Amino acid sequence: MRSWRTRAWILALASATPALAGDPPSATTLAAQAQARKTLPLADRQDFDFASRGFVATRTDPRILRAGGGVAWDLSAYDFLAGDAPPTVNAGLWRQAQLLSKHGLFKVADRIWQVRGFDIANATFIQGDSGWIVIDTLTSTETVRAALDLVNETLGARPVVAILYTHSHSDHFGGARGLVSQADVDSGKVKVIAPKGFLEEAVSENVLAGVAMSRRAVYQFGFFLPPGPDGQVTSGIGQAVSKGSLSLIPPTVTIDHTGETIMVDGVKLEFQMTPGAEAPAEMNIFLPDLRALCMAENANVSMHNVLTPRGALVRDAKAWADDLTESIRLFGDRTDVMFTSHGWPRFGHAAAVAFLEDHRDAYEYLHDQSVRMMNEGLTGPEIGDRIALPATLAKDWYNRGFYGSMSFNARAVYQRYMGWYDANPVNLAPLEPAQESARYVEAMGGAARVIALARTAAGKGDDAWAATLLNRVVLADSTNTAAREALAGVYDQLAYRSENSLFRNEYLTAAMELRGVVRSGPGTAALDLIRNMPSRMLFELVGVRLNPDKVKGATLGLALSFPERGERFYVRVRNDVLIAEPIAAPGPVDASLTLPRSAFIQALFTGASVKAAVAAGTVKADGDAGAVDRLVSWLDTFHADFPIVTR
Repeated sequence: MRSWRTRAWILALASATPALAGDPPSATTLAAQAQARKTLPLADRQDFDFASRGFVATRTDPRILRAGGGVAWDLSAYDFLAGDAPPTVNAGLWRQAQLLSKHGLFKVADRIWQVRGFDIANATFIQGDSGWIVIDTLTSTETVRAALDLVNETLGARPVVAILYTHSHSDHFGGARGLVSQADVDSGKVKVIAPKGFLEEAVSENVLAGVAMSRRAVYQFGFFLPPGPDGQVTSGIGQAVSKGSLSLIPPTVTIDHTGETIMVDGVKLEFQMTPGAEAPAEMNIFLPDLRALCMAENANVSMHNVLTPRGALVRDAKAWADDLTESIRLFGDRTDVMFTSHGWPRFGHAAAVAFLEDHRDAYEYLHDQSVRMMNEGLTGPEIGDRIALPATLAKDWYNRGFYGSMSFNARAVYQRYMGWYDANPVNLAPLEPAQESARYVEAMGGAARVIALARTAAGKGDDAWAATLLNRVVLADSTNTAAREALAGVYDQLAYRSENSLFRNEYLTAAMELRGVVRSGPGTAALDLIRNMPSRMLFELVGVRLNPDKVKGATLGLALSFPERGERFYVRVRNDVLIAEPIAAPGPVDASLTLPRSAFIQALFTGASVKAAVAAGTVKADGDAGAVDRLVSWLDTFHADFPIVTR
């Protein structure tokens, strides 16, 4: 899942979310909800058995607090999920939320326990000879510390001797410092094990495009929607993202090939590399002596995202299916229980293998049929509108679209092969959306006329067309309050009916923005991620912050030396771009500086003056002591409050 968090501003405002003021369900929504209840296999209760099996205990205090004040997680926030689905929530999504809301410590198998429901992901605790081996660390230090406390209080206190990151998304590594200290890792007392490429992928996705992803992730996860029947009910593979502190401890052991086997505190671990599936650095973990298979986030309690709505590189649905086939061949005959980084386990050999086979077939079908229709000349939106799983696969709850969806994923498959351009020349150089919308509205007779047409469409239950019309008016004139309120009402109805949790969150968050509720703040990545990024990537981040309107054609040359890392960089600004090479400067520069890399990071992200540090004697400089400060003055500070539906 994904790694989407811009933490500081989210935490500051998370407790200030007002109640929603949405429209009541329309007649069309009520009819759709009734139809869903008739057609969904609600009598199938196997998941409720699996999700409850092995329950041991949970916290007595439902609130997990942040060190600086406020609530990182509230286990009681989803108590409203008791009973049948209300008319504001699709019955299938309500069922999924009920299952995911089960929280506490659960025994999975001999020596294996999970803490579920303390964050969007799970933390798995394996009893080694002397301590706990923890697979995935949740998003926040506070929530995983609460999980560890529950484990130790219930099962007996043991130290954490190893952490395994299944993959490079922050809900699987962000809590690391809540389990162990950096000193214990540095001393070798604690191993941190991760797949090849983990650190680079973890940092790149969270930092380089982090602000845009974070803003969009607020929509995807409904971060500021209050939990409730009219608001956020789940995120499909977990209830929500915790509001605690994100950290990162770099791995000390790297797994680089399928079949690699290691012993950790008396526990044998066998690995399968899956870089083409859910994350570019990911691995499955098999415990042969316990006949237990951890499928990381490659197998889930829902169809996953081939392209996440928050934004990311498009994943490979074909490779995903092939990796699941390999998992079956490698581990299927030896597996009695299968557990994952989200959701609940599958108990019994037959249930585990049937799940893997049908889940694999769903991704294969998604890929093959999307490509077939693409080769018949259909575009992404056309494929997305027409594709559906066959009944033999759609009957499986874990193949339904609570998190990912066939329609969204099919468009992603098209994008992976063909790109965003659909070959229609009208889309070679399109107008900007606001300009295009203004002309559409004028051509249709003005805003009042378009709003009237939209109200008529909504009255007939044609909400998709109503939304299309109203979106044109809002983009043409974001101050049109009638259009904004009408569009918010349409989004309410689309949210209520959606089986997909992310669609629901997107619609309801858009409705909040249309009604004037926007959460804002500076979009800075967690400093722990920046500290641990390779220097090459640090300069890439500086480069994408460089604003040509501030540089105005100026040039700059720097020779930087980070002595504690044994690194030298030759940095130039020319033609309004930044070029950084890991070499000694081959010629004259504006300044040569010797400084700790931490001081350079402070200058880049906190505004600390390097010139002042030179004057104080903590930084050595030859040449222009203010050169780095001048570079910093050319950089943009991103803010994650840009409008999405009211541009």
